This record gives sequence, structure tokens and C-alpha cells, in this order.
Amino acid sequence: MKKYIFALFFLLLEAQGSMGCDICGCGVGSYYIGILPDFNKRIIGLRYRYNQMSSHLGVNGSTSYLTSSEQYQTVELWGAWNLGPKFRIMANIPQNFNKRTNQAGVNKKAGLGDISFNGFYQLLNKRTVVKSRKLLVQSLWVGAGLKLPTGEYNPADKQNTTSASNLFQLGTASFDYSFNLMYDIRYDDAGLNLNSSYKFNSQNKYEYSYGNKFNLSVQAYYKWRMVKHLSVSPNAGILIETSKNDIDQRIQVYASGGQIVMATLGAETIHKSIAFGFGFQTPVSQQLANGMVSSGSRFFGHVSYLF
Repeated sequence: MKKYIFALFFLLLEAQGSMGCDICGCGVGSYYIGILPDFNKRIIGLRYRYNQMSSHLGVNGSTSYLTSSEQYQTVELWGAWNLGPKFRIMANIPQNFNKRTNQAGVNKKAGLGDISFNGFYQLLNKRTVVKSRKLLVQSLWVGAGLKLPTGEYNPADKQNTTSASNLFQLGTASFDYSFNLMYDIRYDDAGLNLNSSYKFNSQNKYEYSYGNKFNLSVQAYYKWRMVKHLSVSPNAGILIETSKNDIDQRIQVYASGGQIVMATLGAETIHKSIAFGFGFQTPVSQQLANGMVSSGSRFFGHVSYLF
């Protein structure tokens, strides 16, 4: 029976990735990819992510002439390589497309985002046949990641006030580091996947540092074998993202940090060496940037080649 290996990046998300203002889902936002498709050695693919949000909100989420509607889209090339039974490396190269609309007009920017690399080591890979003659599989991976400052960061797009969020960037201009844990338990074709990550954000050369992030995802899934060489695996769960406040020249940014809880729904389909997948996330509760930012729903999809 094939191995089931699952991973989560904090974008990650996905993602996504790429990992500046994670909880806001902006162009430098979360890197979340959900449950990876099944593969033995290598995988390469294209992934699309869409996030929307509102910023410059007033008391109790009220809107004004300052309120902006923002959309963040990312198309990224990504791949993973298994180096023997216990090691895996992953890489992501994002292209970001940002759009902000308010009473002043429409502002767009597009370009390369922050490239990221992750490495993982498998601590546990246990298979047990239980009394019902079903297979119980457990897998535990730990890893670390590095995000490079390859995306453009324009200090002119940061308003000179701690009451405004600094989201409309293609990159963070900083080297950032993440530590990840992934645990998966499967009984026959039904399973539960847990992913956790903590990311340390360094200060960039403009004396700005985005707040450190903690993400936790729990997803249940089931694999249906439809016909020969074709399987469909729906999944559903919950995603929790938290962030500390940003620091701008040693001053805490008021319109930053917070937490959000999102319900997640997705599916993976594999036919021979081709995998398709999608995921949808919608907020259940949120408190972002002291109420000055509101996140909408998110969507991501991918097509990948397994070899």
C-alpha cells in the first residue's frame, strides 16, 4: 500500500507563502496548501491562491471613505523531492498579483514574491494491523524552512502611521524562518491530519518586522478509489492562525496582529501521475489588526505531476 504523506506550509499556504502578514491573507500572506496529493518520490506543479479582505475599517467594522477592498492572487511553481524514506525538501516560487480599490481609485502591482524552501525529517512511520484486519498508519514529520527576500518591498507603500496596516507588498524584504510539525493518523481509508507551524520574522533593512506567526490546522479526510488509477479524497477541518503585532522602527504597529479561525473544505483527485486539488476556507471568527482589517473567504487550487 502506498504511503500517505501530508504537509502544511505557513503559506503557505499556502499558503501559501510568501509569509509576511499570514493572518491577513495578503500578497505577502499565509502559505497554506492543505493536504498534499499522494506521491512516492517527486512532484512538481502549479498552484493558484486567491484571498480577499477589507482594510481601514472603523469602529465595529464600519466603513468610510478610507476603507479599501483588497484582492491578493498568487500563481506559484512548487515542487517536492523525497530523499530516501526519511527526508523531504520542498520549494515554492510565487508570482503575486495585488489589487486595492477605494475612493482614490484602483492600485495594482504584480511581480515575483518571496521564494521559500522547507526541509522535513520523518520521526515516526508506524503501521499496525488491528483486530478488524484494517491497517492503522501513523506518520510524524518535523521540519524547518527559510524564506528569501526575493519579492519587492516598497517602503513608500507603508503609511507613516502605526494605525495603518502594511499589507500591500509583494515581499517582506526579510529573511524569515519557520519550524513545522506534521502528524497524520489513518485507519484504512479514513484519516486525521494535524499540521502546526511557528514562523520567526526578522527585521528588514527598512527597520520593519512583521509579527511572528503560529498556525494550526486539523483536517479529516477519506480516500475513495473510484476506478482503476483514479481516487478522490475529500477533506474538511479547521484552520487557526495567530500573529503578534508588527514592529516599525521599534514602535508597535496598532493595525496588525490578531487571530482568525477558518472552516476548511477541499478535495484531492489523482489519476495515474496527474493530481488535481482545491481548497476553500471561510472565516468562523476573527479579530485582526484591532478590528481595522477583515478577512474574506480564500480559495486555492493546483494541478501537479507525480514522477
